[in-house]
Amino acid sequence: MNKRGIVKDYDKLDEAIQQQIKLNYPHGFDRHLFTLKNIEGKFVSALPLETDNRYYLVRMSKELAQEIIQEDDDYDDDGHLKENIKVEYQEKYEEIPEKELMKMNESDDEDS
Repeated sequence: MNKRGIVKDYDKLDEAIQQQIKLNYPHGFDRHLFTLKNIEGKFVSALPLETDNRYYLVRMSKELAQEIIQEDDDYDDDGHLKENIKVEYQEKYEEIPEKELMKMNESDDEDS
């Protein structure tokens, strides 16, 4: 199966995808950003996320990545995902059948 690629800003992602990003990057995003050229030839930073049926490149600068972690109540003062939040999200996404996750991800296709 070919995975559909989606390039999107973090704040425009569905909440479920944002939560999956937190699970994949429990210690913050900024060390995982990479640089690529966009369609206009400008360099932009992006955070990769691979789900079962999609491959995301989430546009964000290093500064924005740090700001998101600082302002998000799901992270502690040291920038680590709180253990109770991590457990909650893990349980939430383990229980969701693949078809439901695909539907949640399809909403991202509509406004990428």
